Amino acid sequence: MEALKQGTDTLFVLLGAIMVLAMHAGFAFLELGTVRRKNQVNALVKILVDFSVSTVVYFVVGFGVAYGTHFFVGAEQLAAKSGYELVRFFFLLTFAAAIPAIVSGGIAERAKFWPQLIATAAIVGFVYPFFEGIAWNQHFGVQAWIEAATGAQFHDFAGSIVVHAVGGWIALPAVVLLGARRNRYRKDGGMSAHPPSSIPFLALGAWVLTVGWFGFNVMSAQSLEKISGLVAVNSLMAMVGGTLAALMLGRNDPGFVHNGPLAGLVAVCAGSDLMHPLGALAVGGIAGAIFVVMFTLTQNRWRIDDVLGVWPLHGLCGTWGGLAAGLFGAKTLGGLGGVSLGAQALGTLLGVAWALVGGVVVYGILKATMGLRLSQEEEYDGADLSIHKISLTTDREVNW
Repeated sequence: MEALKQGTDTLFVLLGAIMVLAMHAGFAFLELGTVRRKNQVNALVKILVDFSVSTVVYFVVGFGVAYGTHFFVGAEQLAAKSGYELVRFFFLLTFAAAIPAIVSGGIAERAKFWPQLIATAAIVGFVYPFFEGIAWNQHFGVQAWIEAATGAQFHDFAGSIVVHAVGGWIALPAVVLLGARRNRYRKDGGMSAHPPSSIPFLALGAWVLTVGWFGFNVMSAQSLEKISGLVAVNSLMAMVGGTLAALMLGRNDPGFVHNGPLAGLVAVCAGSDLMHPLGALAVGGIAGAIFVVMFTLTQNRWRIDDVLGVWPLHGLCGTWGGLAAGLFGAKTLGGLGGVSLGAQALGTLLGVAWALVGGVVVYGILKATMGLRLSQEEEYDGADLSIHKISLTTDREVNW
């Protein structure tokens, strides 16, 4: 009977890992549909290579930093309990690899290739798992300190803060240090429009991410006996809340509409196991509004050239999600309780501060030593030709 339980838990987590792995295709197509045609090949290559680097680094270093264990033992030991620990690594890896995928969307169209891979290694090897261990593995007694101060531990069921806010707030200094795309903001005060190059690909990316997100959230239970339909329905309600809010505030703009469900899903991750579905609907709706308003302010007023809007989408909506778990997870608003707004505020603040420091240090060092961005000529030609020596389509076919 125990062997059957171990096998079913392993299969459960493996299915979640596969679903979240598929989300990385969503990241790729979302970026492909947003950037200009001369940078689309680069978008596809970056996501795949970032994931590959993340896998090696998280296996060798990052997983140990977060959970104090390693895989440098015999295969017989690794295969124990149906290989559950290996599959758990696979599942958590897909979370870790989401961080460079998030950053990639903010720095698109003008970032050098190799410095970003070095940043990926540093972030997935140390910056991300350091906070992951604090939030999800009781490292350094931080959770105990938060509980002593507020009466509850910091709660982040599926990563509103640990994954999304950390990714978004790492991306912010990366975007600022990199600078805007050339001629995006003109000297006369005007702004050059760079509309999405392919709404169908943008929509495809959003749909792949949305479907995979149910593995991201529901399978965060990490065992079959802890699975909860509440998580699934709360994810659904937050998704539609974000969509409808983005539809209304974004004036039916397809870019906003397809990022709306992602905003809602980012925000609901933390408290998806606690909230009432109507609370999740409200959390998603507020997140959709946050994304539309803050993306517009970021691009137009503050002139921060965050290409996919990853800071508003992941950084700010993730921050809202961490706080929302303390509000809508409370019994007074129909939740299951066991959370504290104070604990959520402290945990959220720690995550945001750590991500900001990590982003400034990693990208600041790389800018000072290797440089972060392509030359003016390389950016004009596009990352496809400058980095990969190929374009999306050939100008003419070979006739032979």
